[in-house]
Amino acid sequence: MKYTKWLSALSLAVLAAAGAQAHENAGHAARHDAPVVKEQKPWGIAGDRKAVQRTIDIAMTDDMRFTPARVEVREGETVRLRVRNSGQVLHELVIGNKAQFDEHAAMMMKHPGMEHDEPEMTHVKPGASGEIVWNFNRPGEFDFACLIPGHYQAGMVGTLKVMARKEQQR
Repeated sequence: MKYTKWLSALSLAVLAAAGAQAHENAGHAARHDAPVVKEQKPWGIAGDRKAVQRTIDIAMTDDMRFTPARVEVREGETVRLRVRNSGQVLHELVIGNKAQFDEHAAMMMKHPGMEHDEPEMTHVKPGASGEIVWNFNRPGEFDFACLIPGHYQAGMVGTLKVMARKEQQR
């Protein structure tokens, strides 16, 4: 009887560990075949692939940095952010602002297995690439970050400057 309980407890522990490991290896849910829900955000709205005007390459590394860490786009521009993970661990790029990141990072710390997939984020396995197609239809300074637990806290953040139409004409 004790052996059966011990075996059951061991099985549950292995399954729980496998679930945590699966999150680290596979990342968040990725439903690239699902239709993109377009929701206006302060930093823009999901863009159409056919409307992409420019591609910007961003590298992610295990030193918890993005290169470049500052990106400039024009208001109204639809951009493909192509993200390459040259590290050995899962990384992500999420567009937003500090308040949203602080809230999301705290939630990720409490629920590291949480699944989500939004058009303003891409989760990239080691050695792989991902992309976000975004229409930056609001001017201002915004951010991008990796919200994998510990990465944001280690400084894995960048700045997105969306130049207003007026600035573009100077």
